[in-house]
Amino acid sequence: MSEEAMVRNCAPTLAGIKTGSLFRFRYDSKEEMRDSVRFWNRRFREKGVRILPLRYRGRHALIYVYRPAQLADDLHNDDAKAILRLCGYPPDRAEKWLAKLIQRLKETDDFPHEIGLFLGYPPEDVSGFISHHACGYKCAGCWKVYGDEEKCRCFFAKYKQCTRIYERCLARGKDIVSMTAAK
Repeated sequence: MSEEAMVRNCAPTLAGIKTGSLFRFRYDSKEEMRDSVRFWNRRFREKGVRILPLRYRGRHALIYVYRPAQLADDLHNDDAKAILRLCGYPPDRAEKWLAKLIQRLKETDDFPHEIGLFLGYPPEDVSGFISHHACGYKCAGCWKVYGDEEKCRCFFAKYKQCTRIYERCLARGKDIVSMTAAK
């Protein structure tokens, strides 16, 4: 996994302003992929960031970069828990919810819509996406917005600016771990 790919896809998560990010990682062998995940988990451990492969397809892995503490906070929101219950998640801890998400990803080629909760999307937007079948949204950026459009547009701009800043810093030789916020 290159630093460039992580910055391009995960800068807001690394900066601590977004719960989680996803990207595809092409690997030559599963051992190479596992080694890369272990390497990055060791480097990010003290920053409160984890990397987890969620799904494998051919020679690609769907990589989830996230902040477990933020994820636990997000998923313990009453609206988020209600969505998870409706999608068949057990009423337990975030670790069990991650296992259920991985199971759901294995069962289908599509993304289960509740995945937005694991990425830090507002529950009202995840719920709106599910109930409106991805139609009738107010605006779209990183996700489709059904709730507070102004607030989400601010998030989208902040995420874009964060990514540009991280890309510039990386191009100037700054280490990705030193750029990562500790939380």
